[in-house]
Amino acid sequence: MSIFLCILVILVSISQSYAQSSFLYYFCKNDKGNYTANSTYQNNLNTLLSSLSSNTDIDYGFYNFSYGQNSERVNAIGLCRGDVKPDACRRCLNDSKVLLTQLCPNQKEAIGWYDNCLLRYSNRSLFSTMETAPTACMWNIGNATDIDQFNQVLRSLLDSLIGQASLGDSQRKFAAANISGPAFQTIYGLVQCTPDLSEQDCSACLVGVISEIPNCCDGKKGGRILKPSCNFRYEIYRFYDPTNVAIPPAPAPKVSALPPSSADTLPAEGKREILLEITRKSRKQIAGWSQAFV
Repeated sequence: MSIFLCILVILVSISQSYAQSSFLYYFCKNDKGNYTANSTYQNNLNTLLSSLSSNTDIDYGFYNFSYGQNSERVNAIGLCRGDVKPDACRRCLNDSKVLLTQLCPNQKEAIGWYDNCLLRYSNRSLFSTMETAPTACMWNIGNATDIDQFNQVLRSLLDSLIGQASLGDSQRKFAAANISGPAFQTIYGLVQCTPDLSEQDCSACLVGVISEIPNCCDGKKGGRILKPSCNFRYEIYRFYDPTNVAIPPAPAPKVSALPPSSADTLPAEGKREILLEITRKSRKQIAGWSQAFV
């Protein structure tokens, strides 16, 4: 019995470790500079990320602010999937901050995606800037029946969702719905932008990402493409919480939970930066991920 319990504890520990260590995709940006241990930048980054567990803005699924000054300034964005409840959102972002700083221990810029959330930080401005790289593409290994009709119905669904999401407010630009497809199947779709984008930029980002379906997941029963500013997913099964899809009312203004800093206001615009374009070779490397979406 004691041996069995010991093995069980080990298996549970491995399972918990694996769950926390499994980003869908992450990327460490090397050309934005590195920081050293106990440096001002690292202290500012730790201060910023430590606020994730206490900042009530996360209750609405979107987190952004900055800490520090000049070259030591850190900017961060956290985005939870629009149907994710506040507690799950907070857990996801807390896991992200631990894992991302472990995987990118010295880089000043990094980004990581879990299924429920995105976290990114940088020493440059991120707010209100549409960014389409790096890109991650994943697909369901199953093939759709009647591909032409499937694609036509899917495109109709996604086009409708783009219009809904881009009209969202500064708290959430998200839409999810389903539609009847061929062979008595129901197709479920979800699109989302970071809500700091304008209506035009959100729409443009989603139109662009959906145009990549032929190179990613054409003819597949499901697929998703992740970008820093927007993402989409579709499947023939429901993968989102329909009870939490409705857009919530805008909250009253909230005061930042961070300690005061003399330069904690983000510029409205920032330089667009292409981080990484996933090549066909890269897609082959992540093909194994598709097993997770069957």
